[in-house]
Amino acid sequence: MAHFNQRPGTKSAVHKLKQPFPDLTAFDAVVRSFVMKNPLGCTPYYRGRKNHPPVEKVREMYTAKFVYEDAHGKRVGTGQETYNSIEGYQYGVAAVLSHMANFAAHYGKARHIPDSDLFSVILKCHDPGGELCFLVISRDRVTVASYEDDAIKDKVGAWTDCVPALA
Repeated sequence: MAHFNQRPGTKSAVHKLKQPFPDLTAFDAVVRSFVMKNPLGCTPYYRGRKNHPPVEKVREMYTAKFVYEDAHGKRVGTGQETYNSIEGYQYGVAAVLSHMANFAAHYGKARHIPDSDLFSVILKCHDPGGELCFLVISRDRVTVASYEDDAIKDKVGAWTDCVPALA
């Protein structure tokens, strides 16, 4: 089973991936699969006069990193942009790469560095036992947080073992 290291304070555990996700497509496939297949057996619930699905996205963050290079390939600046959706990330990268005012300000042309980009999604899960917990899937780790029952951590560990990208 995937090894999750317990963290002090509020119960949370982290599993660092051997290899980060190679790109946004692979990352999004794992997140979509988790939400659609509900491998932890989460259940819908009613709270705050609202019905909630078993698993729901709470927050998404996609950070694109750039380097600005002059005509000789020398780095003359860096930048990063953070987006709250995959579409925003994709459009944002294209916009930065074609933004002439940025080129003039940096005295160089932008180059996207996709291997340095960061992705993370926070999912709120309602365990069949009635407990709410959070699953954070990032480019290089999986974190389960705010749980009381260690069986939740064990279920997440069993799920990560079944997903090759999370090894």
